Amino acid sequence: MALPITAYASILHRVSGVIVWAALVVLLPLLIFAIQSQDNFNTLSVLFTENFLVQFIVWGLLTALGYYCLGTVKHIIQEFGYFEELASGCMISRVAIGLGIVLSVGIGVWIWL
Repeated sequence: MALPITAYASILHRVSGVIVWAALVVLLPLLIFAIQSQDNFNTLSVLFTENFLVQFIVWGLLTALGYYCLGTVKHIIQEFGYFEELASGCMISRVAIGLGIVLSVGIGVWIWL
């Protein structure tokens, strides 16, 4: 039996939240490293602009952050009592997932072009 789209949207929101929090473990030390000197910043700048694997990881992290924000807005709207019925809940879940896909493509264009 397949899960409803609302379940997939909720699961994606939770997974993206875990990814965002796990990314902080890596990104905060990189931020500290980058602000220590101009050479450190330049080293990371080259790494982020010329290494496909690093760009792919950044794309994934930004995609997760973007979907997490969209999912959070969806949940807040539902907490105010809107889109709580099955049909409207499915609609807002499709919108959140669709916007997440559009955001993911936009982030990819921004990183690689």
